[in-house]
Order: sequence, then structure tokens, then C-alpha cells
Amino acid sequence: MKLSFMAILLFTCICFGQNNTDTSLYMKAEKISYLTDIGSESGDLYSVIGHHGPAVENEWMALRIYFSDKVAIDVYSKANPGLELKKGHWYPTPEQQKEGWGADYYKVGATVGLGGVRLWDGEKVVPLNPVTNRLARVGKTATTSWMEMISTGVPYKGKTVDIKVRVTVFSGKREAKVEAFSLSGKKVQFVTGVNYFKGFETKKGANYIAVWGKHPEDVAAEVIGIGAAIMYNPKDYVKDTDDGTQYLLISKKTKHLETRIISASAREKELNNLDKLEAYIK
Repeated sequence: MKLSFMAILLFTCICFGQNNTDTSLYMKAEKISYLTDIGSESGDLYSVIGHHGPAVENEWMALRIYFSDKVAIDVYSKANPGLELKKGHWYPTPEQQKEGWGADYYKVGATVGLGGVRLWDGEKVVPLNPVTNRLARVGKTATTSWMEMISTGVPYKGKTVDIKVRVTVFSGKREAKVEAFSLSGKKVQFVTGVNYFKGFETKKGANYIAVWGKHPEDVAAEVIGIGAAIMYNPKDYVKDTDDGTQYLLISKKTKHLETRIISASAREKELNNLDKLEAYIK
């Protein structure tokens, strides 16, 4: 009886102690050598980095930041909980997808994607580009994985600023944390939000925006419904707007901004429609 109890205790500790998150950053030509950081004075390594930028994942989704003028956040959706980046490299084959792997159903286009960060100059959205340098970094802790994109020398209101976007995923928690930092000591107005397409359903609350629908077919083997939501503190913002492709939130002047993002798929068993996604958020 004691052996059985100890075995159960050991199994429980292992399960709860496991970090079900991971990072991925590598050169496209060499998938076996993973990096912790990479930089570029041009600010654009989109074509030479695997999955076009740094990536992190938890059990339910993977996220990447495009290493380009976009610096948008994109989503890899999963049908079943688990870690897939190191084997699927964001683009599983059609056969793998039919066997239960996830896929790149999400389409960002020219938008911020899900929780991506840009700047606001008082009249319009300002991209984190051009830059004097752009640096991507990834790392892990005992229970999390994180990625960062640091854009230095970004023109803003007649001067330049250095902006860091950091995304953290947590073991055992569906939502990810997105943080934006002004590293220059100057307060800025950040812009963030969530994109959508024609025919999407939308639900809004005092502190969240959730959307659900089918993104235009791109590289996935099929087209399915994808949910996405951003959760935020309304006290951090002065304005929200809709440009026809994305719901945008414009922050107060600040040096740091934090939001939470979550995505779900119609292929999964738990949050497979907008009502369930909104119930989870609430």
C-alpha cells in the first residue's frame, strides 16, 4: 500500500512539475540548431528564420512574432493539447493535420494579428519600422516560455524610441501575456488589438474583445473556425477603433502595457465556438 501511495505521489509531482511550454528560433536552412537570439540592422529576417520569426507554445496554441516591419503576432492552432513546434516547425503536412496535428489557420495580413503592438502618434498607427536594429530572443523558466522582439531607433513624433514586445506562455494556462515596453525612458501611446475578416462573429465586454470565424485559406489543409480574443484593462486606454480589418485599442501615454491573448479552434474539444470562448474569458 505504501509503494502504491508513493508511486501515485511521484506521478502527481512529475505531472504538475512538467513545463508544457517551449520555444523555437532557428535559421530556415538549419532546423537542428536552435538559437536563443538573433539580430539584424535591416530589421527584416522574415525569409531566413524558420516560421518567419521567434515562436513559443503552450499546450493549446503556438504564437510567433514576425521578424519584419509587421512585428505582428500570429497563431498556430491545435486540435489536441501538446507540444508540436519542434517536430512540425509550424507547417505540418496535410497528412499530419488529418492525423490530429495543428495548423496555421490564422491569417494576419497587414494587421497587428492577435495582440501585436504598434504605436499611435495622435492621428494614425505608426509601425515599429524602420529601425536601426531589430533583435529577437527566446527563453524558458520553470513554468513558462517567452519570446521578445526589440526594435531600436523607431521614428516617433520627430524623435526615435526603442520598443520591446514580449510574449509569455504559461504551462497549464491557455492565455498568453503580451507586454510592450518603451525602453528609451519616454512615454508613448501603444496600439494593440485583434484582427477579423468578413463574416466573423464578435463579442465585446468591458475588458475583452473576442472574434470567431474562418480565416482566408492560405497554407492549411482545410479551412476551419478560429477564435481569438484580447483581454485588457480599460483604464489603460483612451480610445478604441475599428478600421474594417481589426479592432484596435489605443493606450494612454505609458512606458509599459500588458494584455492577455487567447485563441481556440473548432477542431478542439474544449473551446470550439465563440460562446464557449467568451464563457472561458468571463
